[in-house]
Amino acid sequence: MDLAAAARRRLPPDAAAYYETTAVYPPARDNERAWAAWRFVPRFGIDVSEVSTASELLGRAVAAPILLAPCAYTGYAHPDGEWAVARAAARTGTPYVVSSASTQAPASVPPAAATPCWFQLYVPREQDEVERVVREAEDAGFEALVVTMDAPIGSLRRIGYVPDAAEHDPFEHARPAGSPLNPAVTWDTIGQLAELTTLPVLVKGVLHADDAKLAVERGARGVIVSNHGSRQIDGVIPTALVLEDITRAVADRALVLVDGGIRSGRDVLRALCLGAHGALVGRPYLWALAVAGEDGVDLLMRRYHLELENVLALTGCRRIADATRSLVRWQT
Repeated sequence: MDLAAAARRRLPPDAAAYYETTAVYPPARDNERAWAAWRFVPRFGIDVSEVSTASELLGRAVAAPILLAPCAYTGYAHPDGEWAVARAAARTGTPYVVSSASTQAPASVPPAAATPCWFQLYVPREQDEVERVVREAEDAGFEALVVTMDAPIGSLRRIGYVPDAAEHDPFEHARPAGSPLNPAVTWDTIGQLAELTTLPVLVKGVLHADDAKLAVERGARGVIVSNHGSRQIDGVIPTALVLEDITRAVADRALVLVDGGIRSGRDVLRALCLGAHGALVGRPYLWALAVAGEDGVDLLMRRYHLELENVLALTGCRRIADATRSLVRWQT
């Protein structure tokens, strides 16, 4: 099934456009193509009668090193929104990173989940608001704070925004002075957040090894290599092309995760071979939610887990630790 096409048939046009939009039109597929260019170099003659995808993330045992990425306004796809995603995540043992721009109140999601939930944060402009949001995340039971770094202002997108004709300037969000986001976030902000909370802090939106080092130096426990699903910058580099530089820089002292174009368990293995500790799935679970609700997300994640188990065996790996750099080679 073409999950995205099936979802488009069910979603209102504005919602489908919002989910799919990137900073270019037609929507870029560079992330997906870049992962596919990493070709497998399998090993054989290895007993793979028993294969395990089990892993650990921030001290938590997980069924597989696969997470659900933060996606805004999940309720556009299904009335239960984040609650449905959280329940499916619990059924499959999948950690879920809940967006601060969620349809349901973020604090209501962990009680519905019974699965590790992390909270994605766009840093507010006012310090008292920062402290309030962080305390709410702690009290709600979130297990980590994921700070999005790559959205200091809104981006100009070809589709996915429907400007209000009554607005004087419908593109004000794309200028620093008019952005509802916080253009003043710096690496010092990460240090302040790390001191403010007992939760592990991760930085999402890292594309440069030097930025990964700065994040870790400021107290981040991990980084998420991400280009915001190509939604922010036209011509941004795919995550599959920078992941290895970043893992070489910090993977020995911090958790390194990656998103952007992860469309199968095979892509997850590619990321692991390049040094990542895990990968996040974004748009595909929105499509699955739109098509079949909670059950759709459940089935999708079971598929990812099965694909990962299958490709581990087919490349001569019995466990996640066997996924090494020698198993992939770049070929355009």
